[in-house]
Formats: sequence, structure tokens, C-alpha cells
Amino acid sequence: MIENEISKIVVDTAYQIHVDLGPGLFESVYEELMYHELLDRGLRVTRQVTIPLIYKGHTLDKSFSADLIIENKVIVEVKSVEKIQPVHPKQVLTYLRLANLQLGLLINFNTELLKNGVTRIVNNLQEFKNSV
Repeated sequence: MIENEISKIVVDTAYQIHVDLGPGLFESVYEELMYHELLDRGLRVTRQVTIPLIYKGHTLDKSFSADLIIENKVIVEVKSVEKIQPVHPKQVLTYLRLANLQLGLLINFNTELLKNGVTRIVNNLQEFKNSV
């Protein structure tokens, strides 16, 4: 399954959760719901995956934890905030680079319409286009 197919399933899953429960819950609740729903849809999902950072020969074992990684191809960062800050997409892009992945989804459930809370972040766009 390619990244775009995975992202469609992820966004559809997030949409369904948002329709059923709406905004206002904690990020951890949406993350857990996404985890279980994506597993139920037959996807391989890992949660709170620690990805090490190697800098000048030094390894930081706990540099960051990705909320969800689906099929070892797509990172999903779950938010439930009043407003996405400029740093949030930058964080996802950094996560993608460190994990050597190409597609990330930043999903803010604290919106009236979920379509306004979904941001796609792409690492190495040229390579991504060639692989799709």
C-alpha cells in the first residue's frame, strides 16, 4: 500500500471519529481511538514510537516519539489545540526526516470541521512523486 492510499484511510478514520465525538477531547483520547480504529481497518500501526537522533556520532535514544506510524510509511501527529502553531508542521517534517519517511499528517481534532484540521507534510517531495 502506498502513502497516499494510507493517508486516505487515516483521514477517513479521523473524520469518522470527529463526526461521532466532535472536538474537545484530549489528544491522548483521539490518538488511542485512531490507533484502535486503524488496527480494525487492517493496518499495521505503532504508537508512541521513539526514534533516535544521531548527531555527530552521538545517539540520543529518546529524541522524539511519533504519535502513530502506519505501515512504516506515514507518521500521524495528533493534536487537539485551539490553533496549530507554526512549529507543529516543522516538528512533523523533522520527524519525517529523522525517520526517513516521506509523508506525515498533522491532524487537529479541535476544529469545527475536520477538513480544516488536516495538514499533509511531505519530506523530499521529488522522491515522493517518483515513488507514487
